Amino acid sequence: MTVIDDPPVVSGAWREGDPVGHRQFADLGDLRLERGGALPAVRVAYETWGRLNDTASNAVLIEHALTGDSHVAGAAGPGHRSPGWWEGLVGPGRDIDTDHWFVVAANVIGGCQGSTGPASTAPDGRPWGSRFPFVTVRDQVAAEAALADRLGIDRWTMVIGGSMGGMRVIEWAVTFPDRVAQAVVLASTAASTADQIAWAQPQLLAIRADPDFAGGDYYDQGRGPQAGMGIARRIAQATYRSASELDDRFGREPQPGEDPLGGHGRYAIESYLDYHSEKLGRRFDANSYLVLTEAMNSHDVGRGRGGVAAALARVTARVIAVGVDSDRLYPVEQSAALAHGVANGELRTIHSPCGHDGFLIEVDQVGALVRDSLVNAEQPGVGRDSTPIR
Repeated sequence: MTVIDDPPVVSGAWREGDPVGHRQFADLGDLRLERGGALPAVRVAYETWGRLNDTASNAVLIEHALTGDSHVAGAAGPGHRSPGWWEGLVGPGRDIDTDHWFVVAANVIGGCQGSTGPASTAPDGRPWGSRFPFVTVRDQVAAEAALADRLGIDRWTMVIGGSMGGMRVIEWAVTFPDRVAQAVVLASTAASTADQIAWAQPQLLAIRADPDFAGGDYYDQGRGPQAGMGIARRIAQATYRSASELDDRFGREPQPGEDPLGGHGRYAIESYLDYHSEKLGRRFDANSYLVLTEAMNSHDVGRGRGGVAAALARVTARVIAVGVDSDRLYPVEQSAALAHGVANGELRTIHSPCGHDGFLIEVDQVGALVRDSLVNAEQPGVGRDSTPIR
């Protein structure tokens, strides 16, 4: 393992030379991909908190969502434009108490925060760009399993994550049943639905239709498809929140100092969407947004395994499926189906007006169910079979 301060190749509003923070990096060699072929010289960026005990039996894996990264907890600073995305959940004396638990969070393959992705340098010395291969959630988990091997972790006491992170949690439990004691899946599903794919398609098209996309090979032109990326984010952000919350929060109010009548100003909700568009454009690569969105679309734990029911029957972990009662993108019914589809499943509900984003916002509720899970956690043994089940 190494700690490296050299930045990845970045695009858009990023500047080459920006530091990447105090991330650690694991060079894992070639990664065989589900669709065939291999991604060479894979590097995974990750962060850890706490200490791994002598029996490697206190490890917790946290999985980030679509535009998240390894920075779960910690201050903003060099390489981190904002504090940790689950700030308040992880740390000494917190719900995931790092005085007791060894916590790992890795940036996914295909991402843009230090792990190998489209902006990374390919073997020919140029950015991968449009040549980056299609990766699935199963491929992302395979890379994380290789990282766990490198860290000496045979079995996770808990794997937890929401949305795209929740997809990886359940994929872990299906692919490596002997390596997961507890799986906490927040606001996610065992297989992406037609509705979720439908919301993703206009986001993908918006980025690819931007003239600055250049077929995905925009890294040398000094600008990326920021307009298309902004449209994609606006679509996504609207699905992440509930209709009632947006109405209660913004209503039909104009943005202060602007008059939307006649098309010369914005409503407050439009200003809100503009803000999130600009914020993401400053920190995320458009090609990674495409790669990870398509990985989410491909998510299906039953693919090649006889269907979802047969795949879930392999799970030996205690599964806590958590829905957000106002989530219109990943409704509670999908969490219920997941809880009912495994041998040892439990449905829990987060009460929030905030929609899908509730799993990130309602930290106290997430913390309470995590505390309960860890108090009752099986203390895993050493030397378990780590063979993946395809």
